[in-house]
Amino acid sequence: MEKRQELYRGKAKTVYATDDPNLLVMHYRDDTSAFDGAKVAQLAQKGETNNKINAFVMQKLAGTGVPTHFIRVLNERESLVRALKMIPVECVVRNVCAGSMAKRYGIPEGTLLPEPIFEFFYKSDALHDPLVNDDHIRVLGWATASEIAEMKKLTHQVNAVLKPLFADAGIDLVDYKLEFGHAKDDPNGPLLLGDEFTPDGCRLWDRSTAEKLDKDRFRRDLGNVIEKYREVAQRIGAPL
Repeated sequence: MEKRQELYRGKAKTVYATDDPNLLVMHYRDDTSAFDGAKVAQLAQKGETNNKINAFVMQKLAGTGVPTHFIRVLNERESLVRALKMIPVECVVRNVCAGSMAKRYGIPEGTLLPEPIFEFFYKSDALHDPLVNDDHIRVLGWATASEIAEMKKLTHQVNAVLKPLFADAGIDLVDYKLEFGHAKDDPNGPLLLGDEFTPDGCRLWDRSTAEKLDKDRFRRDLGNVIEKYREVAQRIGAPL
């Protein structure tokens, strides 16, 4: 496998082509951003830490039947993944009220929800990722009814795997976002979990102290961002 030209540069990752059109290299950078890119910084060791946490989580999920784009780790900062045609929505599950949900509904942050709440958001920095429903997604042609149902099913399946995994490490999985797509070489095949699962895209709170162990440390200027990311990795058993 030969790494080739840069295809896409996101806020924290760069995607490269390979000599196989159906495989990509995902490179995790130290760049960190919040508020749709309004706040940006470089945090040493972030890229390698997220690469390793993501690999650990993706392998755990694949082992329980959640199909993912992840293939293998290539080096400290890079992983090999299947090329996907992504559906332009984020799937969010909330186990505890926090972040935008707390602001939107005036519910105190930290309120334990009696059951997980699922939400869809349209991926658009320009529009600040607006909340959308099934009808928006289906009528506007972003996904079919069957794809919507499958995204919901898989997102809840991820919750069933990861919530107890983090709980066993003394961490509450407060909420998280996922993205899905179809493999480039199998466009009519099953949906695969794409992108990443790291503390950049979820909220993790220490179960005893409610200390934030995720990107809210960067958003809220709490400091020790990467130290807490690495603590998460160690507590769940992800090799660093």
